[in-house]
Amino acid sequence: MIFFPCVAKGAYFLYLKLLMLLLILDILGTFAFAISGAEKAVHYRLDWLGLIVLATVTGIGGGILRDVMLGSTPPAALTNPIYIPICIAGAFFYLAMCKKFRKIRILILVADALGLGFFTAVGAAKASAMAAGPYSIILFAAITAAGGGLIRDLLVSEIPQVLKSDFYATAALIGGVLFYALNFANLGSTPQILITTAFTFTLRLFVMRKKIELPKTRKKVP
Repeated sequence: MIFFPCVAKGAYFLYLKLLMLLLILDILGTFAFAISGAEKAVHYRLDWLGLIVLATVTGIGGGILRDVMLGSTPPAALTNPIYIPICIAGAFFYLAMCKKFRKIRILILVADALGLGFFTAVGAAKASAMAAGPYSIILFAAITAAGGGLIRDLLVSEIPQVLKSDFYATAALIGGVLFYALNFANLGSTPQILITTAFTFTLRLFVMRKKIELPKTRKKVP
């Protein structure tokens, strides 16, 4: 155990609880994103390799894109041994439960929204830690949260869903704006991550409930 002589015992345990909370949020988000990738694989009747690939790129693709673009290599998702097994577990969980999925879909959607909030915050935090500017912080928030889904859709030759429907990447962008604004409050990275996660999570649930979408472009009629 690492010893922090300047940190009070109570503060140290609070810090450990916050780290544990962040780890749980990270695992839940990765698992939920992996399930959305598995759902797409089942829809297109892919084999088990395709199932694992789509689940994995959806679960960790956004984080890998972020780290590569920031020059933080090798990406954290590939050096920490926990992430790929979580994605594989999410893939086969969906495969086993897909016939009963309607009964638990609401829980998965909530977990997915939580993952969106957390990955938005983590993407913004990592960009901020590398002294990125405000636009980069907001951009990397969205890339981390929605990049995996974008790769997933491209692999099955679809227009990425984040570009044509659903208030998903937009929620991540708004969350990134909030994270940057919180820099001026000097709260520290952990409170910033928790506040941004909670806000983006709540926003995502609200727009799902109200079925809010951005206006669509219309084909020009000659």
